[in-house]
Amino acid sequence: MATRTKEKRIEMNDLVQLVTRAEQLIGRLEQLLPRPAAAPDWDAARAFLWRRRNGHASLVPVTRPHAIRLKDLRDIDDQKERIDLNTRQFLAGRRANNVLLTGARGTGKSSLVKALLNAYAGKGLRLIEVDRDDLMDLPEIIELVQGRPERFILFCDDLSFEDAEPAYKALKSVLDGSVAAVPDNVLIYATSNRRHLMPEYHDENLQTQHVDGEIHPGEAVEEKISLSERFGLWISFYPFSQDEYLEIVAYWLKSFGLERKAIDAARQEALQWALMRGSRSGRVAWQFARDWAGRFETGNAR
Repeated sequence: MATRTKEKRIEMNDLVQLVTRAEQLIGRLEQLLPRPAAAPDWDAARAFLWRRRNGHASLVPVTRPHAIRLKDLRDIDDQKERIDLNTRQFLAGRRANNVLLTGARGTGKSSLVKALLNAYAGKGLRLIEVDRDDLMDLPEIIELVQGRPERFILFCDDLSFEDAEPAYKALKSVLDGSVAAVPDNVLIYATSNRRHLMPEYHDENLQTQHVDGEIHPGEAVEEKISLSERFGLWISFYPFSQDEYLEIVAYWLKSFGLERKAIDAARQEALQWALMRGSRSGRVAWQFARDWAGRFETGNAR
Protein backbone atom coordinates (compact mmCIF):
# COMPACT_ATOMS: atom_id res chain seq x y z
CA MET A 1 0.00 0.00 0.00
CA ALA A 2 2.78 2.41 0.95
CA THR A 3 4.60 1.60 -2.28
CA ARG A 4 1.49 2.37 -4.38
CA THR A 5 0.93 5.67 -2.56
CA LYS A 6 4.55 6.65 -3.16
CA GLU A 7 4.22 5.82 -6.86
CA LYS A 8 1.07 7.96 -7.11
CA ARG A 9 2.87 10.85 -5.39
CA ILE A 10 5.74 10.58 -7.86
CA GLU A 11 3.32 10.50 -10.78
CA MET A 12 1.51 13.55 -9.39
CA ASN A 13 4.79 15.44 -9.01
CA ASP A 14 5.76 14.54 -12.56
CA LEU A 15 2.37 15.76 -13.81
CA VAL A 16 2.74 19.05 -11.91
CA GLN A 17 6.21 19.59 -13.38
CA LEU A 18 4.92 18.79 -16.86
CA VAL A 19 2.03 21.27 -16.49
CA THR A 20 4.42 23.91 -15.15
CA ARG A 21 6.81 23.46 -18.06
CA ALA A 22 3.91 23.56 -20.52
CA GLU A 23 2.67 26.83 -19.00
CA GLN A 24 6.16 28.32 -19.25
CA LEU A 25 6.43 27.26 -22.88
CA ILE A 26 3.03 28.74 -23.69
CA GLY A 27 4.07 31.99 -22.01
CA ARG A 28 7.20 32.19 -24.16
CA LEU A 29 5.21 31.46 -27.32
CA GLU A 30 2.70 34.18 -26.46
CA GLN A 31 5.55 36.68 -26.23
CA LEU A 32 6.58 35.77 -29.78
CA LEU A 33 3.09 35.97 -31.27
CA PRO A 34 2.00 39.27 -32.87
CA ARG A 35 -0.34 41.32 -30.74
CA PRO A 36 -2.10 44.66 -31.23
CA ALA A 37 -0.03 47.72 -30.44
CA ALA A 38 -0.93 49.52 -27.25
CA ALA A 39 -1.82 53.20 -27.44
CA PRO A 40 1.16 55.38 -26.47
CA ASP A 41 1.21 58.32 -24.12
CA TRP A 42 -0.06 60.87 -26.63
CA ASP A 43 1.18 63.74 -24.44
CA ALA A 44 4.75 62.39 -24.49
CA ALA A 45 5.59 63.78 -27.93
CA ARG A 46 4.22 65.44 -31.04
CA ALA A 47 5.91 62.97 -33.40
CA PHE A 48 6.05 59.19 -33.28
CA LEU A 49 7.82 56.39 -35.13
CA TRP A 50 5.93 53.20 -35.96
CA ARG A 51 8.25 50.31 -35.21
CA ARG A 52 7.69 46.55 -35.48
CA ARG A 53 10.29 44.35 -33.84
CA ASN A 54 10.00 40.58 -33.38
CA GLY A 55 6.35 40.74 -34.30
CA HIS A 56 5.53 43.45 -31.74
CA ALA A 57 4.48 46.87 -33.00
CA SER A 58 4.50 50.15 -31.10
CA LEU A 59 4.44 53.90 -31.53
CA VAL A 60 7.77 55.22 -30.27
CA PRO A 61 7.75 58.88 -29.15
CA VAL A 62 10.29 61.16 -30.83
CA THR A 63 11.71 63.19 -27.98
CA ARG A 64 13.88 65.43 -30.18
CA PRO A 65 12.09 66.13 -33.49
CA HIS A 66 13.86 68.03 -36.25
CA ALA A 67 13.69 71.77 -35.53
CA ILE A 68 13.42 72.94 -39.16
CA ARG A 69 11.04 75.88 -39.70
CA LEU A 70 8.98 76.84 -42.73
CA LYS A 71 10.96 80.05 -43.15
CA ASP A 72 14.20 78.04 -43.28
CA LEU A 73 13.11 76.42 -46.56
CA ARG A 74 14.12 78.75 -49.37
CA ASP A 75 13.08 79.05 -53.02
CA ILE A 76 10.17 76.62 -52.75
CA ASP A 77 7.52 79.23 -51.92
CA ASP A 78 4.87 77.81 -54.24
CA GLN A 79 5.29 74.30 -52.84
CA LYS A 80 5.15 75.65 -49.29
CA GLU A 81 2.01 77.63 -50.00
CA ARG A 82 0.16 74.67 -51.50
CA ILE A 83 0.93 72.14 -48.77
CA ASP A 84 0.52 74.73 -46.02
CA LEU A 85 -2.99 75.57 -47.25
CA ASN A 86 -3.91 71.88 -47.44
CA THR A 87 -2.62 71.32 -43.90
CA ARG A 88 -4.49 74.30 -42.49
CA GLN A 89 -7.70 73.04 -44.07
CA PHE A 90 -7.07 69.68 -42.44
CA LEU A 91 -6.48 71.25 -39.01
CA ALA A 92 -9.66 73.29 -39.34
CA GLY A 93 -11.70 70.15 -39.93
CA ARG A 94 -12.36 71.02 -43.55
CA ARG A 95 -11.78 68.78 -46.56
CA ALA A 96 -8.13 68.19 -47.45
CA ASN A 97 -6.12 65.83 -49.63
CA ASN A 98 -3.42 63.23 -49.18
CA VAL A 99 -0.18 64.68 -50.55
CA LEU A 100 2.59 63.25 -52.73
CA LEU A 101 5.79 65.32 -52.90
CA THR A 102 8.03 64.26 -55.77
CA GLY A 103 11.08 65.49 -57.63
CA ALA A 104 14.74 66.28 -57.32
CA ARG A 105 16.60 64.97 -54.31
CA GLY A 106 17.60 67.31 -51.53
CA THR A 107 15.14 70.05 -52.45
CA GLY A 108 13.22 70.05 -49.18
CA LYS A 109 10.43 67.51 -49.60
CA SER A 110 10.76 65.74 -46.25
CA SER A 111 11.97 68.89 -44.50
CA LEU A 112 8.77 70.63 -45.54
CA VAL A 113 6.65 68.00 -43.80
CA LYS A 114 8.77 68.26 -40.63
CA ALA A 115 8.48 72.05 -40.73
CA LEU A 116 4.69 71.79 -40.91
CA LEU A 117 4.73 69.78 -37.69
CA ASN A 118 6.79 72.45 -35.95
CA ALA A 119 4.46 75.15 -37.22
CA TYR A 120 1.18 73.51 -36.24
CA ALA A 121 1.88 71.11 -33.36
CA GLY A 122 0.33 73.67 -31.05
CA LYS A 123 -2.90 73.41 -33.02
CA GLY A 124 -3.13 69.66 -32.61
CA LEU A 125 -1.06 68.38 -35.53
CA ARG A 126 0.80 65.13 -34.91
CA LEU A 127 3.16 63.17 -37.15
CA ILE A 128 3.61 59.40 -37.36
CA GLU A 129 6.48 58.24 -39.56
CA VAL A 130 5.96 54.84 -41.17
CA ASP A 131 8.68 52.93 -43.03
CA ARG A 132 7.84 51.41 -46.39
CA ASP A 133 8.26 47.90 -45.00
CA ASP A 134 5.61 48.63 -42.35
CA LEU A 135 2.91 49.96 -44.65
CA MET A 136 1.03 46.71 -44.18
CA ASP A 137 0.32 48.00 -40.67
CA LEU A 138 -1.51 51.14 -41.84
CA PRO A 139 -4.96 49.82 -40.88
CA GLU A 140 -3.68 49.06 -37.36
CA ILE A 141 -2.18 52.55 -37.04
CA ILE A 142 -5.39 54.15 -38.24
CA GLU A 143 -7.37 52.15 -35.68
CA LEU A 144 -5.11 53.48 -32.91
CA VAL A 145 -5.64 57.15 -33.81
CA GLN A 146 -9.27 56.98 -34.85
CA GLY A 147 -11.42 59.09 -32.57
CA ARG A 148 -8.50 61.05 -31.12
CA PRO A 149 -8.89 64.85 -30.96
CA GLU A 150 -5.49 65.40 -32.63
CA ARG A 151 -5.00 65.53 -36.40
CA PHE A 152 -2.51 62.94 -37.66
CA ILE A 153 -0.26 62.97 -40.71
CA LEU A 154 1.05 59.51 -41.54
CA PHE A 155 4.42 60.30 -43.11
CA CYS A 156 6.11 57.95 -45.59
CA ASP A 157 9.53 59.30 -46.54
CA ASP A 158 11.51 58.43 -49.68
CA LEU A 159 8.82 56.08 -50.88
CA SER A 160 9.29 53.74 -53.85
CA PHE A 161 8.22 50.25 -54.74
CA GLU A 162 9.28 47.39 -56.91
CA ASP A 163 6.74 45.41 -58.89
CA ALA A 164 4.13 43.42 -56.94
CA GLU A 165 5.24 44.47 -53.44
CA PRO A 166 2.59 43.80 -50.77
CA ALA A 167 3.20 47.25 -49.25
CA TYR A 168 2.25 48.83 -52.59
CA LYS A 169 -1.18 47.24 -52.50
CA ALA A 170 -1.62 48.06 -48.80
CA LEU A 171 -1.01 51.77 -49.39
CA LYS A 172 -3.20 51.74 -52.46
CA SER A 173 -6.05 50.22 -50.49
CA VAL A 174 -5.80 52.70 -47.63
CA LEU A 175 -5.63 55.70 -49.95
CA ASP A 176 -8.77 54.90 -51.89
CA GLY A 177 -9.72 51.32 -52.34
CA SER A 178 -10.96 49.81 -49.11
CA VAL A 179 -14.54 49.42 -47.95
CA ALA A 180 -13.50 51.03 -44.66
CA ALA A 181 -13.11 54.81 -44.93
CA VAL A 182 -10.08 56.56 -43.45
CA PRO A 183 -11.14 58.74 -40.48
CA ASP A 184 -11.28 62.50 -40.88
CA ASN A 185 -8.33 63.05 -38.51
CA VAL A 186 -5.84 61.19 -40.74
CA LEU A 187 -3.96 62.20 -43.91
CA ILE A 188 -1.05 60.55 -45.67
CA TYR A 189 1.91 62.66 -46.81
CA ALA A 190 4.58 60.83 -48.84
CA THR A 191 7.82 61.88 -50.52
CA SER A 192 9.49 60.17 -53.45
CA ASN A 193 12.05 60.77 -56.17
CA ARG A 194 9.74 58.86 -58.53
CA ARG A 195 6.64 60.54 -59.89
CA HIS A 196 4.64 57.32 -59.91
CA LEU A 197 6.48 55.62 -57.01
CA MET A 198 7.58 52.66 -59.14
CA PRO A 199 10.31 52.06 -61.75
CA GLU A 200 9.25 52.74 -65.32
CA TYR A 201 10.67 50.79 -68.24
CA HIS A 202 11.02 51.65 -71.89
CA ASP A 203 9.19 48.57 -73.13
CA GLU A 204 6.10 49.58 -71.15
CA ASN A 205 5.73 52.60 -73.41
CA LEU A 206 5.60 50.25 -76.38
CA GLN A 207 2.30 48.93 -75.05
CA THR A 208 0.67 52.30 -75.62
CA GLN A 209 -2.07 52.22 -78.26
CA HIS A 210 -3.42 54.97 -80.48
CA VAL A 211 -7.17 54.63 -81.05
CA ASP A 212 -8.96 57.28 -83.11
CA GLY A 213 -6.28 59.81 -82.29
CA GLU A 214 -6.41 59.09 -78.53
CA ILE A 215 -3.53 57.66 -76.49
CA HIS A 216 -4.33 54.60 -74.36
CA PRO A 217 -1.49 53.54 -72.03
CA GLY A 218 -0.79 49.84 -71.54
CA GLU A 219 -1.91 47.93 -68.48
CA ALA A 220 1.51 48.09 -66.81
CA VAL A 221 1.58 51.88 -67.05
CA GLU A 222 -2.02 52.17 -65.88
CA GLU A 223 -1.23 50.07 -62.81
CA LYS A 224 1.71 52.27 -61.85
CA ILE A 225 -0.24 55.47 -62.32
CA SER A 226 -3.15 54.11 -60.29
CA LEU A 227 -1.28 54.52 -56.99
CA SER A 228 0.14 58.01 -57.44
CA GLU A 229 -3.16 59.38 -58.72
CA ARG A 230 -4.85 58.38 -55.47
CA PHE A 231 -2.97 61.22 -53.82
CA GLY A 232 -5.23 64.21 -54.26
CA LEU A 233 -2.42 66.74 -54.24
CA TRP A 234 0.81 66.38 -56.24
CA ILE A 235 3.62 68.80 -55.42
CA SER A 236 6.70 68.77 -57.64
CA PHE A 237 10.21 69.93 -56.73
CA TYR A 238 12.91 70.93 -59.20
CA PRO A 239 16.71 71.37 -59.13
CA PHE A 240 17.90 74.77 -57.98
CA SER A 241 19.67 77.25 -60.20
CA GLN A 242 23.13 78.50 -59.22
CA ASP A 243 21.72 81.75 -57.84
CA GLU A 244 19.10 79.90 -55.80
CA TYR A 245 21.73 77.54 -54.44
CA LEU A 246 23.98 80.42 -53.40
CA GLU A 247 21.03 82.22 -51.79
CA ILE A 248 20.35 79.14 -49.65
CA VAL A 249 24.03 78.91 -48.70
CA ALA A 250 24.00 82.58 -47.65
CA TYR A 251 20.82 82.09 -45.60
CA TRP A 252 22.30 79.23 -43.60
CA LEU A 253 25.65 80.91 -43.10
CA LYS A 254 23.85 83.96 -41.75
CA SER A 255 21.75 81.77 -39.45
CA PHE A 256 25.00 80.23 -38.18
CA GLY A 257 26.19 83.69 -37.16
CA LEU A 258 28.60 84.62 -39.97
CA GLU A 259 28.94 88.21 -41.12
CA ARG A 260 28.39 89.39 -44.70
CA LYS A 261 32.11 89.50 -45.49
CA ALA A 262 32.58 85.87 -44.48
CA ILE A 263 29.46 84.86 -46.42
CA ASP A 264 30.71 86.55 -49.59
CA ALA A 265 34.09 84.86 -49.19
CA ALA A 266 32.37 81.46 -49.18
CA ARG A 267 30.80 81.87 -52.64
CA GLN A 268 33.52 80.20 -54.72
CA GLU A 269 34.01 77.30 -52.35
CA ALA A 270 30.24 76.79 -52.21
CA LEU A 271 30.19 76.36 -56.00
CA GLN A 272 33.11 73.94 -55.88
CA TRP A 273 31.36 71.98 -53.14
CA ALA A 274 28.25 71.64 -55.30
CA LEU A 275 30.36 70.60 -58.31
CA MET A 276 32.02 67.84 -56.32
CA ARG A 277 28.66 66.63 -55.06
CA GLY A 278 27.08 66.80 -58.50
CA SER A 279 24.06 68.67 -57.15
CA ARG A 280 22.91 72.19 -56.32
CA SER A 281 20.24 71.20 -53.83
CA GLY A 282 19.10 72.70 -50.57
CA ARG A 283 20.59 69.76 -48.72
CA VAL A 284 24.00 70.30 -50.33
CA ALA A 285 23.80 74.02 -49.52
CA TRP A 286 23.04 73.26 -45.87
CA GLN A 287 25.86 70.72 -45.67
CA PHE A 288 28.35 73.18 -47.13
CA ALA A 289 27.20 75.93 -44.76
CA ARG A 290 27.74 73.68 -41.76
CA ASP A 291 31.22 72.77 -42.98
CA TRP A 292 32.19 76.37 -43.75
CA ALA A 293 30.77 77.74 -40.50
CA GLY A 294 32.60 75.05 -38.55
CA ARG A 295 35.90 75.93 -40.20
CA PHE A 296 35.29 79.64 -39.72
CA GLU A 297 34.74 79.13 -36.01
CA THR A 298 38.15 77.45 -35.71
CA GLY A 299 39.86 80.07 -37.89
CA ASN A 300 40.60 77.69 -40.77
CA ALA A 301 38.47 79.33 -43.48
CA ARG A 302 40.42 81.14 -46.15
